Amino acid sequence: MIKSIILTFLFVFSSLPIFAGEGMWLPFLLQQMNEKEMQSMGMKMSAEDIYSVNKGSLKDAIVQFGGGCTGEIISGSGLLLTNHHCGYGQIQSHSSLENNYVDKGFWAKSQKEELSNPGLTATFIISMADVSTSILKGVTDKMSASEKQSMVDKNMEQLKKNYAKESYQEILVRSFYKGNQYYLFVTETYRDVRLVGAPPSSIGNFGVDTDNWIWPRHTCDFSMFRIYADKNNKPADYSSDNVPFKPRHFLPISMDGIKEGDFTMVFGFPGSTNEYLPSESIKQITDLSDPVKVALRTRALDIMHKYMVASEAVKIKYVTKAAGISNGWKKWQGEMEGLKKTDAFGKKQKYEAEYNRLLNSNAALKAKYGGVLEDLNANVIKSNDYVKIREYSLEILRTNIEMLRYYSKLDALVNAFEKNGGEEMMKKADAVKSWGPGYFKNYERKIDEETFAALLQMYYNDVDKEYIFKGLESLAPNSDQYTANVKALFDASYLNSEEKLNELLIKKPEDLANSIKSDPAYIFYKEMIDQYNVKVAPNVTLYEGKVTSGMERYMAAQMEVFKDRKFYPDANSTLRVTYGKVNSYAPRDAVKYEFQTYLDGVMEKYIPGNYEFDLPPKLIELYEKKDFGPYAENGKIPVAFIATNHTTGGNSGSPAIDAYGNLIGLNFDRVWEGTMSDYNYDASICRNIMVDIRYVLFIIDKYGDAKHIVDEMKLVHPKSKPTGAKTTPKGVTKKPSAKK
Repeated sequence: MIKSIILTFLFVFSSLPIFAGEGMWLPFLLQQMNEKEMQSMGMKMSAEDIYSVNKGSLKDAIVQFGGGCTGEIISGSGLLLTNHHCGYGQIQSHSSLENNYVDKGFWAKSQKEELSNPGLTATFIISMADVSTSILKGVTDKMSASEKQSMVDKNMEQLKKNYAKESYQEILVRSFYKGNQYYLFVTETYRDVRLVGAPPSSIGNFGVDTDNWIWPRHTCDFSMFRIYADKNNKPADYSSDNVPFKPRHFLPISMDGIKEGDFTMVFGFPGSTNEYLPSESIKQITDLSDPVKVALRTRALDIMHKYMVASEAVKIKYVTKAAGISNGWKKWQGEMEGLKKTDAFGKKQKYEAEYNRLLNSNAALKAKYGGVLEDLNANVIKSNDYVKIREYSLEILRTNIEMLRYYSKLDALVNAFEKNGGEEMMKKADAVKSWGPGYFKNYERKIDEETFAALLQMYYNDVDKEYIFKGLESLAPNSDQYTANVKALFDASYLNSEEKLNELLIKKPEDLANSIKSDPAYIFYKEMIDQYNVKVAPNVTLYEGKVTSGMERYMAAQMEVFKDRKFYPDANSTLRVTYGKVNSYAPRDAVKYEFQTYLDGVMEKYIPGNYEFDLPPKLIELYEKKDFGPYAENGKIPVAFIATNHTTGGNSGSPAIDAYGNLIGLNFDRVWEGTMSDYNYDASICRNIMVDIRYVLFIIDKYGDAKHIVDEMKLVHPKSKPTGAKTTPKGVTKKPSAKK
C-alpha cells in the first residue's frame, strides 16, 4: 500500500523537528536512518557494529527475557543481566523459610549451584526483513477491516511456511506503522535459563513504592541468570548435560562511568507506545481517561494506607496490593502533568494544521486522504461518551474492589453448570476451594467494604443516570443508610470469609448454582458486569474499531504528506534502539535534578525497619568503612543516572550502552514528569533511569562476595571500541581495573 512511500523516506533526513533522543528505531535500518545522527551525537561505532547478520554485533547480546523484559549477555559463558523486578518471580519461587532469597539475596558459588527455572526463556533476534510486499499482496483500499485482516493472515501463514530457517528457529511477523508495513524476525529461544545471583530486595527494590517513577533514585535493580544450551550451542530443554551458552557477542563493561552530555544507547524490547495519535485522543487521555482512573485509585489507596499505618499485620498483607494499584496511579498522574506541561494537545493541533496545509496543497493527496483526520478525530469525540463509564466499570470490577473482582470465579461456576452440567462445575469448584486459603490470608474485609462504599458512591454521583443499575440504586448511596446497606451486602456475601466460601462449595451442583445466584452481592456484580457487557463494551469496541481503521489511514497519510520526515514505528515488543545523552533536567520552577546519584543518597534515605528504606547491615558497614573496591569515583559509589533515551515498559532490563558499545548501566524506570513519553516525547522532561553498572559490580563483589562472577566479565578501562564488536568473542579478557 505505502511501501514505496516508506522506502523514499528511509533515505532522507527530517525537515520537521524531532527531539534528540526521540524514537524507538529498528536496528536493521540504522544505517539508512540514524547512523549519521548517532555519530554526530558522539557515537564511535558504525550501524553494522550494532546490527549485522554476517558477524557478531551488539544485537547478538540482547535477549527478550521471559517474554516481558529485556536482558543482555555480559560474558562469553552466557551470563545474563536483567532487572531485579524482571527476575523477581524466579527469585521468589526458589525462596523458602530456610533460604529466603528475596530477603537475603542469592549468589551461586559455582555453575553447579545455579538454579533452573522451568518455563523461563531468553529469545535472540537472528535477522530481520521487510516483508510488506508479501503480507499486503492482494490487499486493497476498498476492503473492509475484516477482509483485509483475513488476507493478511492468509499471506502471513504462507510466508511463515515457506521462509527459510533452521529447525530450532522460529518466525515472527509483526505489523508496523498501524498496519501499513510488516517486518519478519527470525528468532532463537533458549529454554534453559538458570538463576546465578540477586541482591536482597532491600537493595534490588530499595524505595519500592515511594520511589517508583521518581528521580532521584537509589535502587540497585538487577538480577543475574545464565543461558544453557546443548553441546552444539543450540536451544534445548533443561538437562544436566547442557553447557553454558557461547554467544556471538557479549557486552564489555566500562569502568569509566558517565558525564553530562555523554552519548547513550538503550537496546531492548519496548512494549507499547502511541506517538502518532490525533489531537482529540490526547485530549481524551488528559481530560477523561486518566483523571477517572487517578481519582478512583486515590480514594482506594487512601483507605488502604489508613489501615496499613494503623496495623503492621495489615501492612504486610496489603503492601504488594497497594504497590500494584499505585504503579498505574502514579504513572497516570505524571502522564497528565507532562501532557499538560508540554502542551501536547496544542502541539498536535499545530501539527494537524500543517498536515492539512500540505495535504490541501496537493490535489492527489487530498483526493486520497481528504477527510481522514477529520473523521478520526470525530470518532474519538464520539467515543468520549463511553470513556468515563468504561474506566469506572473496569477499575471497580477488575482492580480496586477484591470481592467484586473475584465474583468472576463464582460466575464461572454458574456458567459451567448451565452450559456443561454439574461434573464440569465441580471441577472448577475444586479450583476455587484451593484458591480460597491464599486469598483470605491476605484479605481484610473492612478495607474492601470501605473501598466498595467509597468508589460506588463516586460512580453513583459521577456517571450518567442511564448507568445507575437497580442494585446500586437500592443501596441508596447518598442516604444515611448507605453504610449499613453496604455492610448488609457484605454480610450476605459468600466471599466475605473462607468459612462461608467453603460452606458454599460443599453443596451439590444444583444447590451450589442456586445459592450463588441468590447471593445479593453476586446479583449486584452480575447487574453491573452485564450492564457493561451490553451497554458499554459493544460501543467501546465499535469506536475502537473505527479509530483503529482511521489510524491506519492517518498513519499512511502522515508519511506521504510529510515525505521528508523520518518516522519511527510505535513500540510493539520488537527489538529497538533508542539513543540520547546523559542529561540533568528542570521539571518546574526552581527545581533542577542532577544526572547522577550516589550511595550517600541511599544512606540518607535509610530508615531502620521500614519495608521500603531498610538496609542490610553489611551494606551499611561497607559504606562506613568506605570499602568500595575499584568501583568508586572520587571516593563515592555511583548508584544511578538519567539520560534522554526514549523508553517504555519492556525496556526493563535493557542495557545502557556507551559510544563505544560498552555496558554502562541497566535501564529500569522513567522519571515521573516524563511518563507521557508513550504519547508525546519531549526531551525537556523525558528521562529514563538506569542503575550504574559500577554499583551492580560493587554489590556483586563486595556485598555478595561473588567476585568470581565479576571475573567472568570483560572490564574495559579506559574506554575503547570493544574488540568483540565485529567478531565473535574468543573468550574473556581483562583490562586494567578502574581508578579508585
